[in-house]
Amino acid sequence: MKNDIFPKIKEEIKLRINAEPSLEPYLNDLILSQNSLIDSVASVLASKLNSDALSSNKIKEFILDVYHKCDHIEDDLVDDIIFFKDHDPACKYFSTPILFYKGFQGLATYRAANCLWNDDRHTMALFFQNRASEVFGVDIHPAADIKGAVMIDHATGVVIGETSKIDKNVSIYQGVTLGGKGFEVGDRHPKIESGVSIFASSTILGNITIGKNAKVAAGSLVLKDVDPDTTVAGIPAKKL
Repeated sequence: MKNDIFPKIKEEIKLRINAEPSLEPYLNDLILSQNSLIDSVASVLASKLNSDALSSNKIKEFILDVYHKCDHIEDDLVDDIIFFKDHDPACKYFSTPILFYKGFQGLATYRAANCLWNDDRHTMALFFQNRASEVFGVDIHPAADIKGAVMIDHATGVVIGETSKIDKNVSIYQGVTLGGKGFEVGDRHPKIESGVSIFASSTILGNITIGKNAKVAAGSLVLKDVDPDTTVAGIPAKKL
């Protein structure tokens, strides 16, 4: 699946062009004319993140440079796309997250920012964080640790703090906050284990762990560890 995903995406784009010929120049420029998945993702991000500070060409240059330096990024992006396709009923095509989903685009921008941060290029990392927040409505600190195969669905209002850690196969919905409890320093943000689902407008605060396959119901306030394979709900959240 991973090795042939970009050819599949190109075939999908040809069908999209047949259905909507007026978008052919746009889709050809961003997808069909590109040589690889990371080229396409960088092109899409550059088309959206450009500003008076940096042109689309400069942003694409920065993102591609980072993507090529961090060996794991392409695998993470592919894992994200596949996870979106498999877990969002509205996502019918592999090309949809790349072109149209703010959650994927915000996460793809974070992946570049994270690589920059780990290379001590903090100013450029924070620039990308800021632009992603402005454009996609997703505020992810570049120092956060987020594995591949993560879905940020709808994305608007999602905040992920500096020392947060998110494992694979995690679903996060709009309005979710992974935050600190105030003026703490050091390791102060949540740790989300694999298979967790965090539903809309939930707030998880502090250096706590949401255990494997747990679910956090919409609108919950979580202040304590959540055991694996459990569901919590309420303010403050309690096990159901």
